[in-house]
Amino acid sequence: MIKVGKLKKAFHDAGLQLPTESVNILNDEMNRIVQTWIENTKRGNIKRLKPDLIWIALNRFDHH
Repeated sequence: MIKVGKLKKAFHDAGLQLPTESVNILNDEMNRIVQTWIENTKRGNIKRLKPDLIWIALNRFDHH
């Protein structure tokens, strides 16, 4: 789900190495995060996630 080239470049620009196995682990974690956003949005009974409703996907109910 993540763009590997962009991820590796960000790490490289920071002077860090990022082996393929680490990229795979970070990609799995990103997939879990996205699934959480989806579940939060569904739980909030939202059919279209508009910018002003992002707080629901992020589970930040103290935004008001």
